Amino acid sequence: MNGGVDLVAIVTISGHPGSGTSTLVDGLCESLNWGKLNGGQVFRDMANQREMTLEEFGQFCIQDESVDKELDDLLSQTMQSEDSPEIVESRLAGWWAYKSGLECARVWVEVSENERAKRVVNREGGSIDAQVDLIRERMEYDAERYLRFYEIDIESREPYTCVIESDDMRPEEVLAVVRRHLEEYV
Repeated sequence: MNGGVDLVAIVTISGHPGSGTSTLVDGLCESLNWGKLNGGQVFRDMANQREMTLEEFGQFCIQDESVDKELDDLLSQTMQSEDSPEIVESRLAGWWAYKSGLECARVWVEVSENERAKRVVNREGGSIDAQVDLIRERMEYDAERYLRFYEIDIESREPYTCVIESDDMRPEEVLAVVRRHLEEYV
């Protein structure tokens, strides 16, 4: 990790579901030989353990705030530890780094709702209209949770050192933008 030196996370990658953050992180890991922690995967694993869909689990998290706080504490503590992977990916990772005063790159990948729906349909099937509805529903309850639990407006780009409007960009173009941005941090 981090060229053999124990450091906190070098970069956080954030974006709404379907924005391409996982593809970006995979590209960074491959090109830089870095490690990662994927908060979305941790969230999906927690939902699967409870035999719930992501939407059901999100609703469950509204009722039982300890689940969200457990995940967020894990991400926040991991990115500040000497054993942190270089990349921490989650919608709130940039906020946790910002609030903790970590001097790392904090990237937000911005993608329109319709483009995100298309990407999810290509990956998982279904219709674009149905995915847009699910995206809006999930965004609404996630925004409510983040505001209620942490006083975070997920639509604010305040904590980010790099915001990429990527609707019309290929994954390799997004990767190139982030690699150039990382030159300031490594």
